Amino acid sequence: MVFPMDVLKLVTLWVLSFFRIARKVRSYSFLHRTNSQARSQHIHGHYFFEALLKSSSPFPYFMLVAFEGGSPLRALILLLSSPLLFILGYNKELTLRIMAFITFCGLRTKDMHLVSRAVLPKFFLEDMHLHHNQQSTPPLMFTRFPRVMVEWFLQEYHHSHSATEVIAPELHIIKGSYFSGLFLPELYTTFTIQRNNTTKKQLVFHDGRLAFFPTPLATLALFLWLPLAIPLSITRALIGLLLPYKASYIPGYFTGIRLRIINPTTTTTTTTTTKKNSSNGTLYVCTHRTLLDPVMLSTALARQIPAVTYSLSRMSELIAPMRTIRLTRNRLQDSETMKRLLKDGDLVVCPEGTTCREAYLLRFSSLFAELADEIVPVAVDARVSVFYGTTASGFKWLDPLFFLMNPWPEYSLEFLGEVPPEMTCRKGGWSSAEVANRIQRQLAGALGFECTEFTRKDKYLVLAGNEGLVNKI
Repeated sequence: MVFPMDVLKLVTLWVLSFFRIARKVRSYSFLHRTNSQARSQHIHGHYFFEALLKSSSPFPYFMLVAFEGGSPLRALILLLSSPLLFILGYNKELTLRIMAFITFCGLRTKDMHLVSRAVLPKFFLEDMHLHHNQQSTPPLMFTRFPRVMVEWFLQEYHHSHSATEVIAPELHIIKGSYFSGLFLPELYTTFTIQRNNTTKKQLVFHDGRLAFFPTPLATLALFLWLPLAIPLSITRALIGLLLPYKASYIPGYFTGIRLRIINPTTTTTTTTTTKKNSSNGTLYVCTHRTLLDPVMLSTALARQIPAVTYSLSRMSELIAPMRTIRLTRNRLQDSETMKRLLKDGDLVVCPEGTTCREAYLLRFSSLFAELADEIVPVAVDARVSVFYGTTASGFKWLDPLFFLMNPWPEYSLEFLGEVPPEMTCRKGGWSSAEVANRIQRQLAGALGFECTEFTRKDKYLVLAGNEGLVNKI
């Protein structure tokens, strides 16, 4: 929170800086042309960052910061100001100051750093002109976006054969922890993005709740949808919690949930035959898209199947409609736990250890391959249009509810059939790593995804600045 004396200082700073900035604006007048003019500026290697984007307005990017870094209330205030911003012109100096003040006033710097790393890069990359993907970043670039919004993206994703100087506005920070929402009197600062001769970096990890580009009209539709989305999400969750699996499919369908199941009968027949000569259950190995993966698998097979998890909050465990077992990341202890569970029946495991939104599979933990002879890979995928049902830095127990807040949430499960005995560890002599890698490639092929060597730890270090351990409470 900003203290009363700080508020008075902010007002004073605003008044004083207005006159200082007015004198400096003349020397930087080339930075305040309209966006259409900016797109034509490729003279002597000088570029506008905005000229690389398809969007003609910076409003969606400020909205992403307001919603993801601030709160829905802050986002609503920014939305309510959009008619005024439209009248003034989105790329005018006064408009940018209004958007910056609403978006950043009182916002914590650490929240902004998370948004700059985890949220904005995806939208910047998707909004880039295609021709820029093959071009090098110029030696000098200007931008109207505050430095904190673009610096990390340019450092990580720019493509340049030489160092690039970037001139950007700088925001005032109070006590090193909060933004005031005002620009510094100096107005513009320069930072350098280093030379990078590699090809364009692919985006594998991103975070945030919004699954769409928040233009004013799209954001208005979001706030109009919320009063319906919240009770709808609760209704859908209660259907899954209270009704038997066989009875929940049709009510779920009529509320808008789309569940696509491919080849479940083949799996059931195969596992029933093999269990006659086995004392252990079947291990279902799934790709990991949301916390609802085991729920959807149990729905597809019309029976409850326990799931092992690497990191789950107590709240998530309480609201789960099936038994969930927390693993410790101690290989010996986890091995004994999973062996005991398989003796009691079937089990679900997601070897990636965490969710991944993009069309990639993270490196599989090989532990599961050592424990079961009956292994059934399941290619799981989920599609949303409004809210992502995953988060790396927010309240993870809300992930299923956010997924269910989408108008038409979609899930698909493709059962790939049991792994042949000659391709397992104990019966085929394969190493656990070989089995895990083969199943990863098989699942990636079924989904049209790409295998990676990234791990759960890599994801959380990028998105949340930690190793992904959640509070057990």
